[in-house]
Amino acid sequence: MKISFEKRYFSFNRIILLATGLWPYQQSKVVQLQLMLFFSILLSFIAFQLSRLLFVEYTFNFTIKILCVSLYIIFFAIKYISFWINKETIKCLLEQLQYIYNDLKDKNEIAIYDKYGNIAKRITITFIIGEISCLCTLSGMQWWPWFLDMIIPKNETYTHHLIVLLSKYYDVQEKYYYFILLHLSATITVGSFALVAVATMMLSYAKHICGMFRIASYRLEQAMTINTLQSISLKTEIVIYKEIVYAVDIHRKAMKFAKFLINSMERSFLSVIMITVLCVSFNLYRISQTESFTENVEETLIHLLIITFTLLYMFLANYTGQEITDYNNHVSFTAYNIPWYQAPLHIQKLILVLIQRSNKTFTLNIGGLFTLSLECFASLLSTSVSYFTVMLSLQY
Repeated sequence: MKISFEKRYFSFNRIILLATGLWPYQQSKVVQLQLMLFFSILLSFIAFQLSRLLFVEYTFNFTIKILCVSLYIIFFAIKYISFWINKETIKCLLEQLQYIYNDLKDKNEIAIYDKYGNIAKRITITFIIGEISCLCTLSGMQWWPWFLDMIIPKNETYTHHLIVLLSKYYDVQEKYYYFILLHLSATITVGSFALVAVATMMLSYAKHICGMFRIASYRLEQAMTINTLQSISLKTEIVIYKEIVYAVDIHRKAMKFAKFLINSMERSFLSVIMITVLCVSFNLYRISQTESFTENVEETLIHLLIITFTLLYMFLANYTGQEITDYNNHVSFTAYNIPWYQAPLHIQKLILVLIQRSNKTFTLNIGGLFTLSLECFASLLSTSVSYFTVMLSLQY
């Protein structure tokens, strides 16, 4: 019986992608209208923020203050539009995974794939729950003062601190603060949900790639078991040969899948890397310029949250790249450690081909400039801190 790969492993990804209008199998006119609405919310907020640079006398601190939030929303917008542009690629990759899954016949291989598919599913659920919790908390912090003013009125309103905070970023009449806050809330909700939808889809793909590499290792181990090598015959030679060919095949498919995924979104990845590095630097700078942390708790908290979520994204992206590299290295390690020297000569030659291929370190390279790894994360973090120190030195 044919199992729907999408329903089995990507059901929660489908829900959140449908909510943001990014599910590649659902592109009706209503969905297109939804896309236009969501993207216009993000774009209008960015335009509103950056337009203030045209009407206010230039100062370095004011520019940085505007860019702190603007870059974070631009980050959301890039992830959103790039995923929509590459919707056919996402659809094609899902279909490839379905074909690979259909080719699995061994129950242990299916169990391995189930394991990694379920890990991806749990990651998606965790991110969705975390996202909803954060948005509920943030919404409560934003709107609770107004509810308190209505229920328990007092001389100095509860919204006073919030209005003071907004006035630092928006030089408009107080009556418009409600509209600004509503626009800000809509932007954060749309942008963060879009980011979680895209990020969980990418992480799910990465887990399935790891599953394919693990199956390649399993096939090599099964091909060269002690029991098989103790009774070499024409039949066992054919079995060994087929298992190794299957191992090479799924190893090749995993590498091809990963490269296709990275290459199709290379430009957006490059843009995101540059924006996230600058975003961290600018927000660090704004925190350093805070005169009194006790009097500016809300503003400091905003910058800390932006830095935290940006660094979390950078870490997860690079950790995922490192994990894929490690799983590929495990295939090479397995090929070295199986008793291949006991196999017939023509099978030894086949294994040597696999060893030579897996000896070349497989990495996810972006534009020839960045290789997704923990080392890359450390390098990007170091770059952000360097930019921050340069900005500090310009002030003195």
